[in-house]
Amino acid sequence: MTPNSDGSQISIFDCVSPLDFRYYGQDEQLKEQLAPYMSERGRVRSEALVEAAAVQALADLGVCSQQIAQEVREAAERVAPEVVAEEERRIHHNIRALVNVMRAEVSPEARPYIHLCLTSFDVIDTAMAWRFKTVTHKVVIPWLLDLEQVLINLARREKDTLQIGRTHGQHAEPITFGFAVAEYVSRLGGRIEAVRAAADNLRGKVSGAVGAYNASSLLLDDPQQFEREVLDQLDLAASPYSTQIVEAEFLTDYIHVLISTFGVLANLADDMRHLQRTEIAEVGEAFESEQVGSSTMPQKRNPWNLENVKSMWKAFAPRMQTVYADQLSEHQRDLTNSASGRFLPEIIVALVCTVKRLHRIMSRLVTDSERMQENFVMTAKMVAAEPAYILLAAAGHPDAHETVRKLTLEAQSTDRSFVELLESSEELAPYLQEFTESQWALLRDSSLYTGIAAPKTVEVCKMWEQRLGLV
Repeated sequence: MTPNSDGSQISIFDCVSPLDFRYYGQDEQLKEQLAPYMSERGRVRSEALVEAAAVQALADLGVCSQQIAQEVREAAERVAPEVVAEEERRIHHNIRALVNVMRAEVSPEARPYIHLCLTSFDVIDTAMAWRFKTVTHKVVIPWLLDLEQVLINLARREKDTLQIGRTHGQHAEPITFGFAVAEYVSRLGGRIEAVRAAADNLRGKVSGAVGAYNASSLLLDDPQQFEREVLDQLDLAASPYSTQIVEAEFLTDYIHVLISTFGVLANLADDMRHLQRTEIAEVGEAFESEQVGSSTMPQKRNPWNLENVKSMWKAFAPRMQTVYADQLSEHQRDLTNSASGRFLPEIIVALVCTVKRLHRIMSRLVTDSERMQENFVMTAKMVAAEPAYILLAAAGHPDAHETVRKLTLEAQSTDRSFVELLESSEELAPYLQEFTESQWALLRDSSLYTGIAAPKTVEVCKMWEQRLGLV
């Protein structure tokens, strides 16, 4: 239960968003990690933090005393979102409501310096950049790194497990299951680096109502130094140019990276889900002893967690279009991104919830190597077609691909295997004598035709462990 501003209690089941009553709201660990930054309380307190940083900068530049800066900083720490909301209902302005509440908490000598030389979006944009950068480093990246390590461990464990590769939903050439997982080790690793870089590139501003430092230039010889002083306290750089708002592309790039990371997770979940199909059955979610798969079919064991990952991606990926639309702001500022921007924390929260779910599922993924072998055998006799074509072409055959294609058609329409037809072909005899014993061994046992899947898996895992600092 959460208290309302009037002291009454509200349950998460009174909330509208499924993030609250089904996902984030039911997870005490994630609430503890995310709430300080992503909640409305976190938003208000981060904006108070910016206000306090601005007064501290004024003190450092000799405009007010250090005692006043300390007083304002302590007031910022005491700010109650409920009180700010009540003041906003009275005056209909969110930042001025915050300022009024903070001013009421300090001495008359300190009051003039709160929000001095600032405009609302100096506070809002800077606080958002601080929140998103901080939560990325403290919560998002650690969860992504944990998932990356799970995938690395799985890829290494299964690096030699034979599996048929699939393209267009059809059997293709042999790989290993570890090699299939290594795809996501690499893709997720790249996204982790991109998330980190995009978060570090989020920007703040303290340049006033139109970005020209009009107000701060009245009091300070170098208003950009004032901006740097404020932002340095928050570990942020300034937007190279700003109007009333920060250049939109820094935030756009950050959210884009989160959404593209979501896409990698959804693709991984979808691949694992399809491998659980009854007719494939190569992997499976680990089921709890009391878990129910279907409300009417007791025998069902549905891959619902993996389906949830894809479903969450479907819900949040389209929000990127809104972020792109929010790049547009008329002249020095309009409010067309005001409401839409308030939903951005939900993207971060949904991503972390999804990463945690996928971490749980992939760390307990059940693999069935015998079933992988059975599926491989279904088309194993035709796998030799590609290496045969390559070797014939290397031996000088002028039309190796077409010749092999015809042999595969003959093999499919008769009881004879492709390799048997290949070996008995008088036309191909001059070229076949060029094949080495090891090449013939590979043609006769297609399970050997996995290229460098196993060593490549090891290479990819080692590279990303080193690049991400996991070793």
